[in-house]
Amino acid sequence: MRHTSKLLKLHAWVLSMTACLLFVASSCAADTRSDNRSDNTPPLASAAVLSTDDQLSKAYFASGCFWCVEAIYESVKGVEEAVSGYAGGPEKNPTYREVASGATGHAEAVEVYYDPEVVSYETLVEVFYGSHDPTTVNGQHPDYGRQYRSVIFYQNEEEQAIALKWKEQVGASGQYSQPIATEIAPLEKFWPAEEYHQDFEKKNPNQPYVVAVSIPRLRAFQEKFPHLLKDGMRH
Repeated sequence: MRHTSKLLKLHAWVLSMTACLLFVASSCAADTRSDNRSDNTPPLASAAVLSTDDQLSKAYFASGCFWCVEAIYESVKGVEEAVSGYAGGPEKNPTYREVASGATGHAEAVEVYYDPEVVSYETLVEVFYGSHDPTTVNGQHPDYGRQYRSVIFYQNEEEQAIALKWKEQVGASGQYSQPIATEIAPLEKFWPAEEYHQDFEKKNPNQPYVVAVSIPRLRAFQEKFPHLLKDGMRH
């Protein structure tokens, strides 16, 4: 019996350690590769090309890990590209390591390049509210901290008005028992994240966080908004 008891305790310890390791791996902040940058870091090639397209507009959102948010917006019809990056803080040239640790005022955010003839800014705001829990203060499960807060960064009065209208509507809808925590803030500067973060969910489908969080979140959005999806974009 003593031998059996020891084996059971060892088994329980192994399960506990495995769960801890999986929890650590399943975090947007778990991937901290070398991310040294300088003030003259060039913009992403895709963003530089897209910015020259006069038909495209840009919008900025933050709602948790940018790997998830980028994948969601890139599945929306009319969105040409979503770039992962940082916004909302005063620090220049922030790195992933700095932002993910909470050492800056930035949030993980996405820059959405979209064709306003195909999808409106208001629809993008609808996607924002429909793809995360906007009542969570400073975080989005399983990531918590100001760097994962819910924010709509507006660029003009029209965007501000739309963002405020939707915040009020969602809050009054009865869908949530808690108040809407989403911040509506002016965009000061968007800093593109390191190249390896771009299209992270597509490039790393077997990464633990992607499997445990990103893909389920993307699927939940797609089930909720099938009419907004690009052809063939169901995960």
